[in-house]
Amino acid sequence: MGRLFLVDLEGKTVNCKICKTQLALTNNLMSKDFICHKEKAYLFRNVVNITFGPNEEKMILSEMHTIADIFCCCCGQIVGWKYVATPYGNNHKCKEGNFVLEKGHIFFVQA
Repeated sequence: MGRLFLVDLEGKTVNCKICKTQLALTNNLMSKDFICHKEKAYLFRNVVNITFGPNEEKMILSEMHTIADIFCCCCGQIVGWKYVATPYGNNHKCKEGNFVLEKGHIFFVQA
């Protein structure tokens, strides 16, 4: 395992609740209208300082999506998932390549 290099973000950020590692800029927030596992979640255009789990098929909003869990690269805490693929012809196609961060695993920082 090599040395860990973190991306340092400037501005208002979203951080890991466990270790406070910066994960995203608030201006990359696309939507606040997500619910996952009965808690609030947020859709982001870009997230940094993460690692990926394997791609897997999961039922989301009564449709199968290909997602990959995302983890904080410092503490290993799961923080959400990435939409890898959505069903063909689906109106959720705009989510592909974007990230969902779960409210219970993050906090917002005002710079």
